[in-house]
Amino acid sequence: MTLSRYAPLLALVATGLFAADSKSADEALVSRIAFGSCLGQDGVQPIWDQVQRAKPDVFVLLGDNVYADTKDPVELHAAYAKLGAQPGYQKLKKAMPVLATWDDHDYGENDAGAEHPNKEASKQIFLDFFGVPKDSPRRQRDGVYHAEVFGPPGKRVQIILLDTRFNRSPLVFQEDKTDLVDGGRYLPNDDPNATLLSASQWAWFEEQLRVPAQLRIIGSSIQVVDEDSGGEKWANFPLERKKLYALMWRTTGALFISGDRHFAELSMMDGEAGYPIYDLTASSLNWSEHMYRMMERNRHRIAVLNRGDNFGLIEIDWGRRDPLLRFKIIDEDGDTMIHHKVELSVLRESNLSWWNVVPKYPE
Repeated sequence: MTLSRYAPLLALVATGLFAADSKSADEALVSRIAFGSCLGQDGVQPIWDQVQRAKPDVFVLLGDNVYADTKDPVELHAAYAKLGAQPGYQKLKKAMPVLATWDDHDYGENDAGAEHPNKEASKQIFLDFFGVPKDSPRRQRDGVYHAEVFGPPGKRVQIILLDTRFNRSPLVFQEDKTDLVDGGRYLPNDDPNATLLSASQWAWFEEQLRVPAQLRIIGSSIQVVDEDSGGEKWANFPLERKKLYALMWRTTGALFISGDRHFAELSMMDGEAGYPIYDLTASSLNWSEHMYRMMERNRHRIAVLNRGDNFGLIEIDWGRRDPLLRFKIIDEDGDTMIHHKVELSVLRESNLSWWNVVPKYPE
């Protein structure tokens, strides 16, 4: 037996790149996870009052946490300083753990990927702002991906945050501008070598899917399920998306949360994972359109809130034999605009079988 095929993974383990993510951050029961994206640091941020009223146990920032759009580290640092000075954000940090990944505007450039020249400096500023220790393995990673586990055995929630920027290949532009796809300008990149995640991030992600947990909330700055809009999404890299769904076969209790779009929606597809793939998109915290906007196409949409500031909330009723999940989008007035319920057992392989959902009658 040879270990050569496992050499890349073993090398990552040796450097400690997995160590910090495989430990439980807190064994206190977690039943309410809030999240959001797209936060203008120069604007008012009343949404934090509604977040606090929802009493989440954890808050997740999914990217565009500031709008810096700069290659200048001094300007990027100043943008984060403005966010850090916001009273609502300060109260949030004192009340609960705050986890984060990034998107393009806090990464440095609109729709940027691996080509961003100052991405390493952006990463260190990001990690500094979110209080990551200088000796953390996260400082050595090719990106800001991270995971933590909350809750006691048997009721554990794992939050996995992906980095869809640091190693992303170029986007493919739609050349014919006469018939732009809804919401944007991008087409699928079918290059077999195109990447959204690096090889090391894929290896790390697979390792995280082996960590014991009953519910896995996977955060992506860009949408995972949507296939129809012309903006940024996993479907722009179909082979990477296929790989992502293939990994869902190896785990249970997984769902996605996302941001980026400046509107909120819940999408679901009978995906290639053996169970329903849910993607709850919350956007934005203070950067939304407040006038009516045309509805973009999304064949997998269950519900949508296409204007107004909002945040997402996942509630878990652990008191039931089959824990109940509630997916919610709450607006700046505290009203629940999207509410969808699903039992945790649904997020398991084989639940999409026609024979399993249609009553079986004797022949």
